[in-house]
Amino acid sequence: MKPFSYALAIGLATAQIATSALALDITGAGATFPFPVYSKWAEAYRKETGNGLNYQSIGSGGGIKQIQAKTVDFGATDAPLKGEALTKDGLVQFPTVMGGVVPVVNIAGIKSGEIKLTGEVLAEIYQGKIRKWSDPKIAKLNEGVKLPDAPITPVYRSDASGTTNIFTTYLSDVSPAWKSELGASTTVSWPAGQGGKGNEGVTAVVKQVPNAIGYVEYAYAKQNNLPVALIQNKDGQYPMPGDEAFQAAAANADWKAAPGFGISLTNQPGAKAWPITAATFILVHKASADAARTAEVLKFFRWAYKNGDKLASDLDYVPLPDKVVGQVEDEWKTVVGKDGKPVLAQ
Repeated sequence: MKPFSYALAIGLATAQIATSALALDITGAGATFPFPVYSKWAEAYRKETGNGLNYQSIGSGGGIKQIQAKTVDFGATDAPLKGEALTKDGLVQFPTVMGGVVPVVNIAGIKSGEIKLTGEVLAEIYQGKIRKWSDPKIAKLNEGVKLPDAPITPVYRSDASGTTNIFTTYLSDVSPAWKSELGASTTVSWPAGQGGKGNEGVTAVVKQVPNAIGYVEYAYAKQNNLPVALIQNKDGQYPMPGDEAFQAAAANADWKAAPGFGISLTNQPGAKAWPITAATFILVHKASADAARTAEVLKFFRWAYKNGDKLASDLDYVPLPDKVVGQVEDEWKTVVGKDGKPVLAQ
């Protein structure tokens, strides 16, 4: 199958640029997890300000590489960098929204919420240890549900992916065997299944392959009408994914517990908490070579914090709490230009 390549190019037409000398387009690349909400924000921001965003949805690994190489104004990642990595590359990291990763299936006659899985069963499916939908471990969790005696095709990300990091972090939380054999990372050595590039690619493969299961950001499942399998959370419940379940997972999060706000929200307690919840992050250089462009990046996200909550919620992303937004904007004061002064006026 030919790999999918999606890019968001939201900017001004030539005639518009000619009439607005102040227009400034910024560039970003990385995570596919937030692509739907960044698309909506960029469209609204262009209409309001005349400034555009060109965002390439290439995966978190690609976004990190591009910001390190200084080929974009910002990078985007769902796998937050550790403090030592941020210091080494001179980067500032901050979250934008929260969302959930969900398992999606393509099984004839099965609708969203009709299949239940535990984290350990999901891990065994992706380890290739559970090979059929009729497996007794799945049947026990789904009494009365008609599942086929058919091979399962696990679908995974073929690129370096923050979504994979979130998913494998969760599997490592709930399965000692997964943690010791495969671990958590943006890429792992998948024992079974078929790969797809980006959330878009995984979505496409699951839709095309009967009896497949994949993991994608919730907005992709919703927009493509893919049935979601429910996952047992830490409290033993099976909540439906959505903004309420993602908010429940983040309810008691200590955002300052890690450098760059890089906390994990997987497998959090709470009866309503979705177990594979995460934030997504932006990376900019702490010392900017082009203060005007970096300032425009921060202006864009400041606008999104202030005006983009409904657009995010409509796509089932969860806006950051006001307290966290304030902490992020304080962090922006450390982003400076060549003169050592903050690039963004407070």
